[in-house]
Amino acid sequence: MKQRTRIILAMDETDKEKAIRITELLKDEIDAVKINWPLILSSGPEMINKLSKITDVICDLKVADIPNTARLIVENAVARGACAVIVHAFTGEDSLKAAVEAADGKAEIYAVTEMSHPGGMTFTAKHAEEMAELGIRCDVSGFIAPATRPERIKVIRKMIGTKKILSPGVGAQGGKASEAIKAGADHVIVGRSVYDSEDPLSAIREIQKDIRSVL
Repeated sequence: MKQRTRIILAMDETDKEKAIRITELLKDEIDAVKINWPLILSSGPEMINKLSKITDVICDLKVADIPNTARLIVENAVARGACAVIVHAFTGEDSLKAAVEAADGKAEIYAVTEMSHPGGMTFTAKHAEEMAELGIRCDVSGFIAPATRPERIKVIRKMIGTKKILSPGVGAQGGKASEAIKAGADHVIVGRSVYDSEDPLSAIREIQKDIRSVL
């Protein structure tokens, strides 16, 4: 995945025409588009194929299953053109290894250390360091750490060395892009505040400006 603007657009839309239109509009302003179950379920898995022709696609499937199922999910996402897949680490070493092996170097695997919403404090935050250690053992490409809690990004960064960090929660959830980047994130993830904006291009450029202020 390229690193030009350090912005990943979370396209949590259910309107496939809007999703394609906004991605086309912003393709030169972002490093990738991240799609989740809402778009895949409403528009079909072929959306991975369609969007991958426009820009890099991260499948945020938050895979959390037994090794065989994890393998099948990752293989199918990669076959459709995904450049990365996000998985949960709490399912354990065998499942996480299966995801990494299924990617077979054709895509990156990102393990969730801690979720960005307030509920993430209930369970994932308490075990974030353990999941980061597990991800290192399984040789994932990088980790998900919350832009809503930059201090947690700093903790994970110290543990993982040069592996990548993608930080969700910028915009609608209250996270600030510059703070996440300054804390050690490689990319920030922003969604509703851009794709639901009356002027998505201006919205994304404001985030770019905020990021440049700390680079």
